[in-house]
Amino acid sequence: MSVNGQDRRGAWRAALACMVTLAVAMGLGRFAFTPMLPIMLGEGKLELAGGGVLASLNYLGYFLGAVSCAAIGIKASSMVRGGLAATAALLIGMGLLHSFTGWGILRAAAGVMSAWVFVFASGWGLRRLAETNSPMLAGVIYTGPGIGIAMTGLLGGALGRWGSEVGWIGLGLLAVVLIAIIWRVFDDGEAAQGSGTKAPVAASSATASGADRSDAIWLVALYGLAGFGYIITATFLPVIARQALPESSWPDFFWPLFGAAIIPGALIGARAPTHWDNRLLLAAAYALQALGVVLSVAWPTIGGFALGSLLLGMPFTAITLFAMREARRLRGNSAAGLIGYATASYGVGQIIGPLFAAPLAQRTGSFEQPLLVAAAALALGAVLFAVVWSKSRRLNAG
Repeated sequence: MSVNGQDRRGAWRAALACMVTLAVAMGLGRFAFTPMLPIMLGEGKLELAGGGVLASLNYLGYFLGAVSCAAIGIKASSMVRGGLAATAALLIGMGLLHSFTGWGILRAAAGVMSAWVFVFASGWGLRRLAETNSPMLAGVIYTGPGIGIAMTGLLGGALGRWGSEVGWIGLGLLAVVLIAIIWRVFDDGEAAQGSGTKAPVAASSATASGADRSDAIWLVALYGLAGFGYIITATFLPVIARQALPESSWPDFFWPLFGAAIIPGALIGARAPTHWDNRLLLAAAYALQALGVVLSVAWPTIGGFALGSLLLGMPFTAITLFAMREARRLRGNSAAGLIGYATASYGVGQIIGPLFAAPLAQRTGSFEQPLLVAAAALALGAVLFAVVWSKSRRLNAG
């Protein structure tokens, strides 16, 4: 089916709007904390363990948001708009409040908003691309988190020179500007009627084969390892780099480099042929991230951190794309429930990571042990995805 000019423009409009949406919700709403953490530590407003708690509260919010998506009947465009407006307000609130309890509430709420916006914007955007026969533009949507992370890395540190309050408020105002630019795109609601999250999961599960049910369980379990494996570096990268390179000006640039690497990774991942097995693609992506995490321990230099940031960032949203693609292979148009469970598992991994890493690093004075455990989790996930693929291939051959 050919794509006419109007459909093509509509597809690009939707893809770019969703890209900006994910940049705000994920790059700013979730991950602004990473470049702001060393500033808050330097100001004496936080200790490392407290920073780990705030990070985990954000990921707890993300988990709760992901779990609740299946029960929400509000149309996707309204959820996206509401989540974006709340994200901007929560960022500004981090600069206005000065209590640990207040920050904890704001970070947890920001996690909920990021999950809602991610799930509903993804559903809205992917449906619009399907309607316009432009599925290859999905990669454009998932460059959004990388663009947002790169912005927080570059702007957060610069704004933070005037204090963390200025940094948080500045990032919140940036979110307001970006939201205003894409707000009207979500007026067009024909693809947004219903979130698509209230899928008949039970019915599809009942008709699924035993092998498909087993694959679904493995997907949910192993996706959680990805959440745990990357999050320690993603939360503490500037802190880790400053410990290893105290006299260098480079540590502030590794986080935006991580974000920049996400952009080509998302575009390449979206172009992976559909006949390639998603489990093998996930195994390869996990292995790349494991190597990226190990490099910061085995080669704690500018080159090691730079290469590690690239290897950790490139597969970041590609992993999400492959996991969603695998869920759709297993459940078809009723995949939203499985996607929700997998996202919740990912959220659990993210919650555990900072709670495990920060106290251990504070006690030992180094992130070496937490990072090695994280790399081992990713390596285990890569091996197990390859094993699941191999067993499935033998069953099909038999």
